[in-house]
Amino acid sequence: QGHLVESGGGSVQAGGSLRLSCTTSGDTSCLYSMSWHRQASGKEREFVAYINLAAPSTYADSVRSRFTISQDNAKKTLYLQKNSLKPEDTGAYYCKRVSCLGDHWGQGTHVTVSS
Repeated sequence: QGHLVESGGGSVQAGGSLRLSCTTSGDTSCLYSMSWHRQASGKEREFVAYINLAAPSTYADSVRSRFTISQDNAKKTLYLQKNSLKPEDTGAYYCKRVSCLGDHWGQGTHVTVSS
């Protein structure tokens, strides 16, 4: 089964940028889709962005036009380019992989955006 590891989190001022990465190891066969989700302190995990090869990428309204999801199949890595960051983008970011083997989540990487 694929193992997911996120990286790229950190602290940034409002208006800044970060790029998150999610690298898959192990079995990466029969992939259906990948996505990013986030969870702010004291809140439920929420959807951020989604990608698969058969349809256009989709985004939460709160991040559309600021975030871009992409993937490098050769590197087995999913990315989330985050621009024009806002304090409300603060939280733990998780990648999710959906395949014929089931749903798998990474351990998360934390982003703090200060005003």
